[in-house]
Amino acid sequence: MSEVEIVAVQKTYEGASRPALKDVSFTVRDSEFVSLLGPSGCGKTTLLRIVAGLETHDSGRVILDGSDMSRASPRERDIAFVFQNYALYPHFSVAENIALGLRLRKVPSDEIDRRVRKTAEMLDIVPYLDRQPRSLSGGQRQRVALARALVRNPKVFLLDEPLSNLDALLRDKTRGELKLLFKKVQGTVIYVTHDQIEAMTLSDRIVVLKDGVIQQIGTPEEIYREPANTFVAVFIGMPPMNLLKRELCGALGIMPDHAELKDVDFSCGLRPEDVKVSAESRAGWTPCAVRLCEPTGAVTLLTLECGDIVLSCSTTLPWPARQKEAWISCDLSRLHFFAPDGARIAISRRSAPTPA
Repeated sequence: MSEVEIVAVQKTYEGASRPALKDVSFTVRDSEFVSLLGPSGCGKTTLLRIVAGLETHDSGRVILDGSDMSRASPRERDIAFVFQNYALYPHFSVAENIALGLRLRKVPSDEIDRRVRKTAEMLDIVPYLDRQPRSLSGGQRQRVALARALVRNPKVFLLDEPLSNLDALLRDKTRGELKLLFKKVQGTVIYVTHDQIEAMTLSDRIVVLKDGVIQQIGTPEEIYREPANTFVAVFIGMPPMNLLKRELCGALGIMPDHAELKDVDFSCGLRPEDVKVSAESRAGWTPCAVRLCEPTGAVTLLTLECGDIVLSCSTTLPWPARQKEAWISCDLSRLHFFAPDGARIAISRRSAPTPA
């Protein structure tokens, strides 16, 4: 496999009021799985198409294995692209769809048959090789599209929201299969998604985009535990992080005593799972009203009103359906702090007060 380096890539569409991509730079290491994550319109698919050579960019470079391929054709880049809509030929059999790229490259027939069979076995689609795509389920079609990419043994795999057309149960199953598959083939992968669960569970690293600008690059753990700004903090995590203005923190008893925050305007962030909640009154805990209770099975999501403050929290404790009051205590060691412009404020955890 190969390394991909994106260097200061810029792209503005004609007539657009802002760039689709602005000074985007990062590296995907050999055999690394990197997800491009962000809301619709953030530029992630545009960037994927630029890497593939399907879209031109205004400036910057796309480097594959040390060679500048910015103006090379898609064929010269030796990259496999798995599209959101599968892009299978309906009048071809599954085997013919998988083999098409090899035939265009004049690979010998016996070698094509061997590689198609081997790839079909890997993806458990051998029984469907003689069928046409219209007779397959969505999950089976997705496997065929993956097989067509895998059979070529390309330098890089590019996947553009490949699971978005699947129902929730099949998406979860296929996501696990994808992770195992790319570990097995040790592929270099760039994966586009707007689904944070996909990005968190599949990726070695995540590139978070907003309005064509990189907000943060890091491992799933780094991005979740230390979001670079309020956009990342709220975008990653379900339910989203609670954000409170400084003046509201005192009402919850979570005014921090950090030297870095003295005389500084800030917002305080708290993950829902870091809010301790009780259905019984406890000394020193803050009383709240239960606005909404959403049981999901192992976890119950609560929306609480504490005066003028609305908080989300999650609990694994059984929650009485008719319980309209709650008492909370916030884990002060897990607080996040953000400047007025949204940027993360780094603080020394050594000075963090002991949670109540």
